[in-house]
Amino acid sequence: QVHIVQSGGGSVQPGGSLTLSCAASGDTSNFLHAAWYRQYPGKEREWVATFQAGGETVYADSLKERFLAARNRADNTIYLYMTRLRPEDTAVYSCKQTFEFRESGELKAADYWGQGTQVTVSS
Repeated sequence: QVHIVQSGGGSVQPGGSLTLSCAASGDTSNFLHAAWYRQYPGKEREWVATFQAGGETVYADSLKERFLAARNRADNTIYLYMTRLRPEDTAVYSCKQTFEFRESGELKAADYWGQGTQVTVSS
């Protein structure tokens, strides 16, 4: 019911900034929350940040001073603003958006994942 498209990945030098976007389309009328994750090659995916429907955000302790999550209500797009990037930030970043919908008259929640975006920080 929901389609997610990510964009904004790329390569930057240490200390630089990069913005990731995560656009949702389809049945997006009942947004619940969203989250950003990142995954290093051969390692488990780790949580980066969460954005709540009420606008509250929560970040991983190691990233809260450099990363900012936001949402554009008009186009159902989630953003991750990354600043002062470090080589250890190099990873595949994925977004997840959760929506509530009716199925046969019953409310349910479903998670939708983006395809993932590569972020590379190097000199």
